[in-house]
Amino acid sequence: MLPLLVRHVAATMPWAALLAGCLAGTAYLAVMAHVADTSHWLLSQGYVRLASLPAVAALAFVPSASFRPLIQTTPVPAWVAQAGHLLLAAPVLAITCWAQLRVMADALPPHTVGHAPAVYPLIVQLAGWCAVTVAAAVCVDRSRYADLGGAIAIPVSFAGIALAWYAPVIKKLLVEPPATTHGVTFAWSAVAATALAVTCLAMRDQWHRYTRNLGRRRARAPRRLAPGPGAPER
Repeated sequence: MLPLLVRHVAATMPWAALLAGCLAGTAYLAVMAHVADTSHWLLSQGYVRLASLPAVAALAFVPSASFRPLIQTTPVPAWVAQAGHLLLAAPVLAITCWAQLRVMADALPPHTVGHAPAVYPLIVQLAGWCAVTVAAAVCVDRSRYADLGGAIAIPVSFAGIALAWYAPVIKKLLVEPPATTHGVTFAWSAVAATALAVTCLAMRDQWHRYTRNLGRRRARAPRRLAPGPGAPER
């Protein structure tokens, strides 16, 4: 069953949307790196964040259980497809992030390499954005608007990113500066962990409903009384 399941998960994976988002962001960053090289200005991490937004938007279409109505009547957990899609998307996003960081590193002048900003807060921020987007997509997928999961999750996640970036109260914790490098790393790690917990809760199965109903039916079923000592056996 496992090879058939892997084949089905790979076949239902939205490769076109995911690869298009990753390639579009990387191409945009490559163009901006070329412009920065010819114009002699520094390519900052802000361009990497902008280049990662298409990949984050494409990730909203990944965790979708297209056969959830059928899965409710079969002994296959509904979260298998979503978890499989996310596992397949993880290396693609990791390679995209590595390629974009390499483009940014190659665009830096040689004399500024020693003074380049730390990269790990940026990686944690991107991971937090992806986690929030996945959580929003999975929560929408469990609602009556499951067919519009990606279309709803994209504006919701982008609104959360904009709120974290421009709201004065939240900006003190999630944006560097005014927050410190370690503070930004810890805050976005907490956001990613919380979004991951929400994702796991939203992806869980509802099999306990069927077991609970089965227990109620057994309790309501009439019990056969044992025959008395003098009663004839049937």
